[in-house]
Amino acid sequence: MTSIVAVNSNLPLHLAISEKLRDQILSDEYAPGEQLPSEHQLMLQFNVSRITVRRAIANLANQGLVISHRGKGVFVKDRKKVTRSLSNPLIFFDEDMARQGSTASIHSLSFDTVVPSPKVCKQLQLEEGTPQVYCQKKVILTDQNPVAVDITYIPFELGKTFATELQSSLIYPTLDSNGVAIERVATIIECTHATHEVSEYLDIPLGAPLLVNRYVAYTTGDKPVICGETLSRADTLCYSVTLTKQDTTVQRA
Repeated sequence: MTSIVAVNSNLPLHLAISEKLRDQILSDEYAPGEQLPSEHQLMLQFNVSRITVRRAIANLANQGLVISHRGKGVFVKDRKKVTRSLSNPLIFFDEDMARQGSTASIHSLSFDTVVPSPKVCKQLQLEEGTPQVYCQKKVILTDQNPVAVDITYIPFELGKTFATELQSSLIYPTLDSNGVAIERVATIIECTHATHEVSEYLDIPLGAPLLVNRYVAYTTGDKPVICGETLSRADTLCYSVTLTKQDTTVQRA
């Protein structure tokens, strides 16, 4: 006879079950690549309906913890994460990934001229009414797996000059190696959920959690050269920041 597993009674049943399974996954009771019990087994284990089990599994999938293979079952996903450093000194993404034993590449989705919004004009310090800038949309991959969608705005002349290279290479090292030194990057990190379009590009469920890195990069003379946002999978890419206390000691003569 199958014993019934107790769950948190303060939560809706499907959330309580997904929380229980999540704890088992994170503690490696179910290891990466391992198959979860079948729907029928989970129904007996938790004494719930099939629809409740399916909602619990869907919640785990939205968290990026499991993946369902039709006709085979539900499996625990590999939880390998890469970390993007936002600390000084500035490290380009490809270098950062190489330090972690991973590769970085892009798949360019589009590279077109667009009319810039007032916000983009302000960030790039362009005159209001500037007719065109380049907008590139691309998927960023680590070890050939999609981890982020990036949308970058580039001043027209700069985009025109490096259009060919930018459609196959990461933007910071491309500009830097061609004499447009990236001296600093201003960043704001927020959170959001995947739209249908982004979920398709990143192979994640609609509404899955994402981290949003909104940035403006500056070259010599504190001149902005690009701005944009990177929407990254919260289950595969995270950010790290190291803070150091400023020395406020007053030197006495």
